[in-house]
Amino acid sequence: MELDPRISEIIERVTEREGLELVHAELTGGRNAILRIFIDKPGGVTIDDCSSISERVSLILDVEDIIPHQYVLEVASPGLDRGLYKEADYERFAGLPAHIRISEPIEGQRNFHGKLIGLEREGETAAIVEEQSGKRHRLPLSRIVKANVEIEP
Repeated sequence: MELDPRISEIIERVTEREGLELVHAELTGGRNAILRIFIDKPGGVTIDDCSSISERVSLILDVEDIIPHQYVLEVASPGLDRGLYKEADYERFAGLPAHIRISEPIEGQRNFHGKLIGLEREGETAAIVEEQSGKRHRLPLSRIVKANVEIEP
């Protein structure tokens, strides 16, 4: 389910006021919807940060009545295996191991594990991932279904 731009704007405004970074927000489900908000800040987020964002966003959404049915609101840190959603994420986490899944195979492959090199902006913007063997893959952002930083063992 596509996130209503009004909801995005409310979440961005609240997180910015609290001095937090909005990593990602998504609305899943239908009548039993879940609105998930992932936030971050230098040094990591606290339970109090999550609670504050939850209370403020919930209050505004309930008053504005943008989500016409019942929903559950979850606010959390992005975690150790945080998702990569924005171009800036691919640059910020360059050098770290990543797992990237794409919609259409490239060289017969949909899942790529390796070191995130960063972005290439020539032509269509793409993430560059280097496998342990040294082979590099150019993965257009438009084809990326899911991308996460991987935790090293």
